[in-house]
Amino acid sequence: MLKPQSTSTRELVSLDGLWKFGLVTDDLEQTRPWTKPLDSGLEAPVPASYNDIFVDPKIHDHVGWVVYQRAIRVPRGWTQDKYFIRVEAATHEGRVYVNDKLVAEHIGGYTPFDAEVTQLVKPGEEFRVTIAVNNELTNTTIPPGFIVTTETGARKQTYLHDFYNYAGLARSVWLYNVPDQHINDVTITTDLKESTGIIKYSIDTTSSSGKITVQILDEDQKTVANASGLKGEIKVASAKLWNPGAAYLYQFKVSLHDSNGTVLDEYTVATGIRKVEVRGNKFLINNKPFYFTGFGRHEDTAVRGKGHDQAYMVHDFALMDWIGANSFRTSHYPYAEEVMDYADRKGIVVIDETPAVGLNLAISSGLFGGIKRETWSEETCNDQTREANAQAIRELVARDKNHPCVVMWSIANEPASSEEGAREYFEPLVKVAREADPTRPVCFINVMFAKYNDCLISDLFDVLCLNRYYGWYISQGDLAAAEVQLEEELRGWEKKYNKPMLMTEYGADTLAGLHSLHNLPWSEEFQVQYYDMYHRVFDRIESMTGEQVWNFADFQTAIQIFRIDGNKKGIFTRDRKPKAIAHELRKRWTKIRAQGNQVTPKANL
Repeated sequence: MLKPQSTSTRELVSLDGLWKFGLVTDDLEQTRPWTKPLDSGLEAPVPASYNDIFVDPKIHDHVGWVVYQRAIRVPRGWTQDKYFIRVEAATHEGRVYVNDKLVAEHIGGYTPFDAEVTQLVKPGEEFRVTIAVNNELTNTTIPPGFIVTTETGARKQTYLHDFYNYAGLARSVWLYNVPDQHINDVTITTDLKESTGIIKYSIDTTSSSGKITVQILDEDQKTVANASGLKGEIKVASAKLWNPGAAYLYQFKVSLHDSNGTVLDEYTVATGIRKVEVRGNKFLINNKPFYFTGFGRHEDTAVRGKGHDQAYMVHDFALMDWIGANSFRTSHYPYAEEVMDYADRKGIVVIDETPAVGLNLAISSGLFGGIKRETWSEETCNDQTREANAQAIRELVARDKNHPCVVMWSIANEPASSEEGAREYFEPLVKVAREADPTRPVCFINVMFAKYNDCLISDLFDVLCLNRYYGWYISQGDLAAAEVQLEEELRGWEKKYNKPMLMTEYGADTLAGLHSLHNLPWSEEFQVQYYDMYHRVFDRIESMTGEQVWNFADFQTAIQIFRIDGNKKGIFTRDRKPKAIAHELRKRWTKIRAQGNQVTPKANL
């Protein structure tokens, strides 16, 4: 599925702005709100999560369907074209109705879907579009959850991921056209042989007789290579490479011609020539060892929730540059496509993750005092859950496969990988990921309860990605004991697997402005000492290939007794003010960056 773009043969119309909005408090199919104009008196902005926009708690806590509605006019010049509505994300299930007709439905809250409306509305005509969005989670959704009915009769959504279940149309909505004969899809992979860049491509079109030509343009818009055909390999001599912190992007321009040479359709993909490889216990980018520095993050801001915000995006990348970060993980779901495009341009390395978070019932049992349940069973995470997980992998790869910033796929965060049934669940998913993209490494994010001696699936993956909280959830406040525990475990992983190890989460909740002479937990001083301890250990472990702290900024969570207005593990506050640790990380990471992002733990930082 190609992202809509404006070319000589394509146009797109933004549908962002205020939409009529309403809750569906009864059965959606019985209520049928798309058959009539909404009269709730409410309007909601798109893109934005709806939960924090209004002051009514019934909206904030709503479980079930909501509807967005507005009038749209098809441009009258689209008479020879096909045209679609594209929803970039509907969390967690979306349906699109044109007037009274259902034209598309999609399950999965963070990947896009299209609805063709060509046969329903003529160019120049106005029509009513209604988008219904459902935030319900069950044991067969990704992420999973369950719904309970309280003593008052209210429905309450329970979920196992530790960030707020924001819902709605958090990303843009578009109306776009394509020619009747058009380019369906483009797949690009790159490689490097000495100084020659290799671009392999595959193109899918709706035309049975059209001719494909390809131009490779450099950043000065000069043609550096040409090709033709639906598949091919292009060599770029003395290629300028996409490097971390020094991105160079070529334009891969595809043209579809008819038998007379007339251009029927055009599409351009920005591509960076780079090579990603795991070799022994090293992660290599362009044949050089790469050391990750950066963050686990969230799409989370006040009022807008998970709504994409260009101003915050640019500011967040500026903060990452200031602090010396070279990477982030899209924890715990695919981010907006604009974020991926921006990372391409800025040379930020990305670990791209599916929404498979919360696949671990032991966490809820242990931390929240619940009844212990098996994670992998017919009643909990089952074959249907796995298929939803597989679909999430396919859609993630289909959307982001051409981004040079993406160097690895993460197919799940903190699953119960030491429980019986984990291998049966994950082995088919690793196969799905490798079939979808054979060129990038695949990982999952290992939870602290599944160590090297009892994790059942780590051998299936290319990189060991570990989330560890010694000194916080384990041995809280005792950093001396935590240092011993952390080093002992990391050496155990290294000895058993000899794979690259990346710490994808480590952190301590910290209340900005709280200070302590004794480095007490929650103080800014403790957060500094906590990270110093981890970095001492990292620098003693040969196989450590990076550090992504948890979290970039404080973020909202569900109401919990140990969460005061959200998770406070941020290096920055929710409104992006630095805590003391930000300055300490800046010293470490800018030094690593100055050495080409290739420093190893032996470098004695």
